[in-house]
Amino acid sequence: MKENKPTMLTVREIAKKGILPEHAIRLLLKNGKLPAIYVGKKAFINYDKLLDLLSQLDGSERPRGGEQDADSNGM
Repeated sequence: MKENKPTMLTVREIAKKGILPEHAIRLLLKNGKLPAIYVGKKAFINYDKLLDLLSQLDGSERPRGGEQDADSNGM
């Protein structure tokens, strides 16, 4: 019987694949939007679940941070 083991990768390993930058992955972890297993301070992320999560996004969610739209900065 074939066992279906998840592919668990670190933040850096996922960033090296070119899907998301390291900073974006860390923000998802910090905001609780990306589940992970922690061993010490190192986060291991289920790569297949991350791909599923990204495929479900429709682009309607806007990033939160210090960025402002050109229309909202008073110019």
